[in-house]
Amino acid sequence: MIFKNKIDLKKYLFFTMIVSLILTLIFIILNINEYQTITKNYNNKIVGIIIKIKEKYPNIKEDEIMDILNSKNKNIDIFSKYGIDINKESLVLLNEQKHYLFLIINLLLFIITIIIIITIFLKYEQKKDKQLKEITKYIEEINKKNYTLHIDEISEDELSILKNEIYKTTILLKESADNSLKDKKNLKKSLEDISHQLKTPLTSILIILDNLIDNQSMDNQTRQDFIRILKREVMNTNFLVQNILKLSKLDSNTIQFNKKEYLVKDIIDKSLKNVSVICDLKNIKYIVKGDNKIKIYCDFNWQVEAISNIIKNCLDYSKENSKIIISYEEKNVYTLIKIKDFGSGILKSDIPYIFQRFYKGKNSNSDSIGIGLALAKSIINEDNGNINVNSSKDGTEFIIKYFKL
Repeated sequence: MIFKNKIDLKKYLFFTMIVSLILTLIFIILNINEYQTITKNYNNKIVGIIIKIKEKYPNIKEDEIMDILNSKNKNIDIFSKYGIDINKESLVLLNEQKHYLFLIINLLLFIITIIIIITIFLKYEQKKDKQLKEITKYIEEINKKNYTLHIDEISEDELSILKNEIYKTTILLKESADNSLKDKKNLKKSLEDISHQLKTPLTSILIILDNLIDNQSMDNQTRQDFIRILKREVMNTNFLVQNILKLSKLDSNTIQFNKKEYLVKDIIDKSLKNVSVICDLKNIKYIVKGDNKIKIYCDFNWQVEAISNIIKNCLDYSKENSKIIISYEEKNVYTLIKIKDFGSGILKSDIPYIFQRFYKGKNSNSDSIGIGLALAKSIINEDNGNINVNSSKDGTEFIIKYFKL
């Protein structure tokens, strides 16, 4: 139950305060009653003395009697011959008896008060001992890797804070164990994907090499075609390996990003330079629009890698003699970059998966590896951005937003 410990503690404190208050009131009432009883007894005796005096001395005035009563003169030896010490004993015997009676009652109340407070304290300590045993049991279960624990009692006392911290530690350990298992599964899947991606080009390379070695009489033109295919497959394999290494570094957080403010124009210019050969081969023109002064906070080289991969994807889907439009502008909370091609577009069924590793859309070419967009997304996310895509039969547009810190 939420706040149960806190409520219990308040109950103990409240009960202790109520008991203490009641007993204090009883003490006060007893003291008042004792004072009134003793005063009444004294007054009755004095009234009796005054009556006797007036009977024996009828001419004495009442003012004289009051002066005697209110006189500050003391004669403590007057009763010593009767064995009475007025500094220690009351002249009125009844008062002496009442005094001892009230003293016994007060002593009993004090003892009862101590017993009640000790009982409350022991009960509270017993509950704390029970909680400590529960905490010990929780820790033992955690050591057994049993993370299915729920500590619902959250309050402000020391043990509840300790329980809360143990609960947090339990959650962290559970998340760590789950993440470790998840990482193992992801690693297994990634290795399977990498193995599958490498298997095709390596098999092709082995077949071509066997043909070149076994067929010594192969004509020169066929040999040159095989060598070109070999070069292409080796380049594709090298590209795949390099991108897999980059992704693994991003996943393991082993990259030291050198983040500064860079001009968006410089990033786009460098990215276009990286894909200029493809633009020339397909005679694709590019149009860049935007304020040359706009900057984003990022790692320059990695952002060039991301933008280059996105532009390359657009070029792969673009028709020959077409164009690519790159525009960028600054908004209130983010910087926007749009990269649009006028190619065949991406199928609607493929759009949710195009940023997944090794995913190849139905319209992708045979040379596609399916890793460029996944790498681009990881890099953009690292620099506090996100990427989305809109596509139709008239072309595809990538929308990148870099949010301001």
